[in-house]
Amino acid sequence: MNTNGSPELTDVIGAMPYRMAFAGGWIDQPFLSRLNPKPPGSMVVVCLEPECWFMQRAGFATGTRDVALRLWKGRLPDRDPAQLVRELYAEENRGKCEPSGSQDMIGLIYPGVNRLDYDFRHEDGIFPQHIKSNNDPRVARWLEEVIWLLPVNQRPEGYNPLGIKNLEPEWVGRLGDTGKECYDAILARDATRLGSTMNACMECWEAILPHTVRHPSLTVDLKGILAYYQSRYLGAMYSGCGGGYLFVVSDRPVPGAFQITVRNSGS
Repeated sequence: MNTNGSPELTDVIGAMPYRMAFAGGWIDQPFLSRLNPKPPGSMVVVCLEPECWFMQRAGFATGTRDVALRLWKGRLPDRDPAQLVRELYAEENRGKCEPSGSQDMIGLIYPGVNRLDYDFRHEDGIFPQHIKSNNDPRVARWLEEVIWLLPVNQRPEGYNPLGIKNLEPEWVGRLGDTGKECYDAILARDATRLGSTMNACMECWEAILPHTVRHPSLTVDLKGILAYYQSRYLGAMYSGCGGGYLFVVSDRPVPGAFQITVRNSGS
């Protein structure tokens, strides 16, 4: 509650952060990282302040966040983040035959912009070999200015992005490279390069796991929407398989889209 007695949004949705996953996503899955010809492969996650409610089944780790809210009574504990990641990973994936990747947990727990480097030779690819973090407020503010979120569609019930797997090592290696390039572009505050890495990541997704953008249960033309925004702005990619939100990189407003606040350490 605030001072006038009305509820805060976090009273409704919880005070746990959200997370965005940028280029390189899926490289945290061991079935991909084990085929990477030039490990480690990287992906980028960004921690967000809980300023709005995000759609479920839209690539924002909301399922993992729900587990964290129950596990830690609504707030992130003030403990070693690496320990919290393993604790949350074990809790969410207990008894699962297709476990969630550890990037979901890391993105919720580690503040700022983070590059996660996955090598199958390290813990069978379950956890990253290395995490490189940036909590520079100038980088965070820049990212808040150039990233626009456009709501598109939640994944339908019963949808599975893993129906077709074209596990070509060359594409897996390229996917992991997009994460490295994405992180470097963010630190350089180069919107053109950032958009290019997102476009390249979507090419990798379609090549490796075509059901991420084309599936009989999907009623939205994800490829058509993506092509429209990629042709008119600096770059775009979906927040997750099956749609969710479209991340658009732009130095001007995107109609119908909104912006976010990055959660930095100490914020």
